[in-house]
Amino acid sequence: MTALPLSAVPRSAGEIAAAVRAGELRAADVVAAALERIERTDPQLCAFAEVWRDEALRRAREVDARLGRRGPGVFLPLAGVPVAVKGRRGLHAAGPLLAAGCVPVGATSVPGPGTPWQTWGLGAHGRTVNPWRADRTPGGSSAGAAAAVAAGLVPLATGGDGAGSVRIPAAWCGVVGLKTTGGRLPSADRTGLAVPGVLARSVADAGLWWTVVSGERAPAGAALPVPAVWSPDLGFAGPDPEPVALARAAVERLVAAGVVRLVRPRMPVRLRDPGPAWLALRTPGSDLAGAERVRAENDRRLAGLFADAELLLTPTAPTAPHGHEGPGDRYSTSLTWGFNLSGHPALSLPAGLGDDGCPAGLQLVAPRGREALLLAVAREA
Repeated sequence: MTALPLSAVPRSAGEIAAAVRAGELRAADVVAAALERIERTDPQLCAFAEVWRDEALRRAREVDARLGRRGPGVFLPLAGVPVAVKGRRGLHAAGPLLAAGCVPVGATSVPGPGTPWQTWGLGAHGRTVNPWRADRTPGGSSAGAAAAVAAGLVPLATGGDGAGSVRIPAAWCGVVGLKTTGGRLPSADRTGLAVPGVLARSVADAGLWWTVVSGERAPAGAALPVPAVWSPDLGFAGPDPEPVALARAAVERLVAAGVVRLVRPRMPVRLRDPGPAWLALRTPGSDLAGAERVRAENDRRLAGLFADAELLLTPTAPTAPHGHEGPGDRYSTSLTWGFNLSGHPALSLPAGLGDDGCPAGLQLVAPRGREALLLAVAREA
């Protein structure tokens, strides 16, 4: 077998897996190249809490061996793809990825001790920086996951989304971030608010992850244009003008391309602020009855909205990425955590760059269980 030079190793998960399965690349070489990129870049980026060099190379050799002795019907959809897992415990939930041929290369940074806010990360070399501007945070709590994917260190990284922890860093780092339907995949969170998710450089790669972890076939194309409702603020959030303008411009591009068709719902989009309810569910001894009333009312309003449209479109985050001193008194979760409360799947799609040079995101929300719709629409963007 003649392997491609390491400089030609593709960055797409789909391309890597196809080349490894075809014998054009060895998984061991792909993973060695990823580890080389991490070693060179991470002292400045600080995206990893741990790098598992020896273990990753061993697993990569195992993938090559599996492919060498595979029998009829054996197929590794993510053969040799380097993946980063969220936090030091992230490997426990990576079983389906390992079975598909993925190779975990390390644990990504998450918020460290000493601050109550979650939109930052602490890696082995220090605080995690945004690949677009080192003086800005990448968001969190899947901080290192988003930074590592955006910087091209790995094509895929796992995340967990309890209030926007996949979607916010995806928006602020300019990558794709998918939050799954509440309860659809296993989660250790006792409240049910936190669910698995993924960060990827492309929608196609996010779709590969979804197929592997869910068993659902790759999303087919949606019947275009998909009826959608646009809301800049969900009726309560008060976002800054620039992320709203960038998200709205992304919506107009989808409309112009014939991907979505904006419709006017029978009732304006006005959710009740989910923040107090979300916090109550996270705080022992809180008024859970009041929280459930908010959840039920928002569920009712969302059901009415999705009776008129298949998608809800909003900005992902209400602000641009903040500095490392913290977000101040602004909740960066204001547009995302309502869908952790309701359980709807949501995806953040890159929407362009702000005046500060940092990315912003467009959030797509679908009815429960419709991850395939999100991915099909996003692939047309």
